Amino acid sequence: MDIKKELKITFLGTGTSTGVPMISSKHPVSLSTDKRDKRLRSSIMVSYGAINYVVDCGPDFRQQMLREDVQSLKGILFTHEHADHIAGLDDIRPFCFKIGALPIYVGKRVLKVLEKRYDYVFATENRYPTAPSVAPTIISHKDSLELDGISITPVELMHGNLPIFGYRFNNVAYLTDIKTISEEEKRKLQNLDVLIVTGLRKKPHPTHFNIEEALAFIKEIQPQRTYLTHISEVLGFHKEVEKELPENVFLAYDGLVVESY
Repeated sequence: MDIKKELKITFLGTGTSTGVPMISSKHPVSLSTDKRDKRLRSSIMVSYGAINYVVDCGPDFRQQMLREDVQSLKGILFTHEHADHIAGLDDIRPFCFKIGALPIYVGKRVLKVLEKRYDYVFATENRYPTAPSVAPTIISHKDSLELDGISITPVELMHGNLPIFGYRFNNVAYLTDIKTISEEEKRKLQNLDVLIVTGLRKKPHPTHFNIEEALAFIKEIQPQRTYLTHISEVLGFHKEVEKELPENVFLAYDGLVVESY
């Protein structure tokens, strides 16, 4: 049995940086009773067998791990250093209690930010006894990784003027916080089974795809299936927006699980 044909992707969160509902918001979507309109900050878990990796650990990481009853974690791959993607780093401690230093895969710039914001995690002297511990591997968009039988390719994206990482896991690509991408990096996205990409809102945004840009990108890349993520309340109600999408394009929601064979 080929484990590479059994990837399972769990959407830990599908919301934008403020989450949905946003604090103090009275927008109709924030008041929705549809659970698909309740969105934690964006992250996915990539599973194959009993092996789990997550992409990013934002401020909702603890809640996401509890909701999905995650008992083990092999590592974290970071896309970039914004708070909605790194602010849950302290909550990796229970996994560190089990295995020691948790592997993280991270670009040089992002690692420097983590070392500054979480200096106690990286301290070598006078460490607090229950502080989390990480084992960093520095990666670039020119690298390719093989982790526990899965092929991982970092993809360089532009988040406005900030270069960040997306990732291709076998035939699944996760491209959050994308605004533009070079032709060279697009070539890494051929023959996808599943594409996961930002669809923030309908109006243009300076650093993220809106729906129009996401759909044009999907048409160009031509994956078999696409799931939109990193969603704002102003995009609209899940049940209404999904009706407007083309065939084989879906609006992701927290807790959704998709498989790639």
